[in-house]
Amino acid sequence: MKPMHASLALAVALALAACSSSKAPQTSAQAPAKAAPTAAEAHAFVAQMNKDYKAQSLEPAAAEWVAETYITGDTQMLTAKAQERYLKWLSDEIGRARAYENAAGIEAADKRALQLLKLQTAIPAPRNPEHLAELTTLASRLTAAYGAGKYCDDPKDPKSCKNLDDASKILAEDRDWNDDLAAWRGWHGVGRGMRSDYVRFVELLNEGAKDLGYDNVGTMWRAGYDMSPADFNAETDRLWGQVKPLYAQLQCYVRRKLKDKYGDKMPNDGTIPAHITGNMWAQDWANIYGLVEPYPGVGGLDVDARLKAERDAAYRKLLAGFKGKPTADDLAALDRHADAEQALAMVRRAEDFYTSIGFPALPASFFEKSMFLRPRDRDALCHASAWPMDFGTDVRFKMCIHPTAEDQYTIYHEMGHIYYFLAYKDQPPIFQGGANDGFHEAIGDTIRLNLTPAYLHRIGLSGAAGEDPKAVINAQMKLALEKVAFLPFGLLIDKWRWGVFDGSIKPEQYNTAWWELRRKYQGVSAPVPRDDAADFDPGAKNHVPTNVPYMRYFLADILQFQFQRALCKDAGFDGPLYQCSVYGNKEAGAKFWQMLGAGASRPWQQTLKTLTGQDDMDASAILDYFQPLHAWLEEQNKGVDCGWSGEG
Repeated sequence: MKPMHASLALAVALALAACSSSKAPQTSAQAPAKAAPTAAEAHAFVAQMNKDYKAQSLEPAAAEWVAETYITGDTQMLTAKAQERYLKWLSDEIGRARAYENAAGIEAADKRALQLLKLQTAIPAPRNPEHLAELTTLASRLTAAYGAGKYCDDPKDPKSCKNLDDASKILAEDRDWNDDLAAWRGWHGVGRGMRSDYVRFVELLNEGAKDLGYDNVGTMWRAGYDMSPADFNAETDRLWGQVKPLYAQLQCYVRRKLKDKYGDKMPNDGTIPAHITGNMWAQDWANIYGLVEPYPGVGGLDVDARLKAERDAAYRKLLAGFKGKPTADDLAALDRHADAEQALAMVRRAEDFYTSIGFPALPASFFEKSMFLRPRDRDALCHASAWPMDFGTDVRFKMCIHPTAEDQYTIYHEMGHIYYFLAYKDQPPIFQGGANDGFHEAIGDTIRLNLTPAYLHRIGLSGAAGEDPKAVINAQMKLALEKVAFLPFGLLIDKWRWGVFDGSIKPEQYNTAWWELRRKYQGVSAPVPRDDAADFDPGAKNHVPTNVPYMRYFLADILQFQFQRALCKDAGFDGPLYQCSVYGNKEAGAKFWQMLGAGASRPWQQTLKTLTGQDDMDASAILDYFQPLHAWLEEQNKGVDCGWSGEG
């Protein structure tokens, strides 16, 4: 999956309030005009702002961490109150900052810092104090509703209730049409309870955006990319145009294989029902690799089996060392202990890759404070995410780790966020962020591209790695089901929200518009009819109720291949891009670390150029990487109508 990861803790939880004054400004007749601030005064303001920004951010970050790892009504309330206090300070700070934006001779870094102050969050809050309190309460409630979400097969039997982990496991492992449908329908029902809150949430967000001078939240989000919102919209369309031919071939092939499996249950309109893709949101199709594997058994890429074998071996070792006859409680404790050992081993495996290219070892506090398993005694939001807690070395992530390939790869991804936090920790707090939010998501995903069959074999997670052309196609297919399948999903979520925010998608159209976009970009359809008056299927995806912008993940899917091509060049690799792994190459790692260290201190185009030599995003690297698979898919799909109804 694409974790969020990316989300930085504060960007998820905190809002931005516009400054207002209860007093009318004095006219020139009332008081002499104040002299414009000097560049030195602007510099002094920015320096103090950075100190205060750090100090004021610590409490809401800690409150949100507790609220997501210990979901109760109390923690929701405490988080909302911490946010309100932070917002009061931030509102005043933004008001003060406006006086310095046009100071004569202001340094470029100071001007950028003042601009970033307004764009640190995805959640602009209204200046009305009552509306501000309402917004923070809604934000906390929507996050908690998702994190504590459950559905019950039998409403009268609590033991039949399932959370997202349970439902996702069914979709990942069970290939029965009806079982998958029940799990998909059950979890998507969780969104229904969010619908009315979300409608009001959008109204308040737009009120806050307008107070800041933006016409709606979508425009504000797009303003954070060092280009105009209109140019950014065009840029995402351009990048999608580059990669769509590859995606269309993959969708066509997968659909035919699913038709072989499910026969007449498949629709005749060229779409794939969302529930049979092996993933709750049909964003990642890797779990159905066994159904679509080009050359069955070639290449030994069953990472799932090897991870589960590791975990089982850990349990057997613990059981063998137990003295006496274990009780049921003892066995449960041993089981939990084995889970913890396996989770730690998976985290250490990812850390090893980063340290092999010269990155520092993780601080001890990371292992002491992170959440690696779902708590047994409370609700927690298990969605994987990385957290910078103090603008320094207190970095952590939360995740409910299982011994699966998907979770192992997610850990590599989240570790990318963690190391980005550490790389730019010496920047001023306002510059402690990604060059753009796509960069933050791309770091760990770039490392994911280095987990080649040869690397996996080296660390014991795959069979022998050879140059068999069939094994190459298998490996590329497995990765494409994760990376290429994700591309349109990464694009459409914010396409939907931009429409919601600008009013072109009305509340009564939320669900219909959602599925129109799913069909248009993905060729994916709802498996059962949806009720626009009741269903709120977007709410079944974490990033919607938590209001985390999603275009970052689409950009990351492009950037990671661009980064990888540059790193392999720095490493002196001279071969097909898909064969390259920079594991152990400190020269490539040093170049990567240098780029990460710049944080958000300059426009992303400049930062991109330091690593890649290009100052624009370019999807040609993803086409280079998957060239063997693309050619193979075109051959397999010859004579087949590869379009779908509603395609755009």
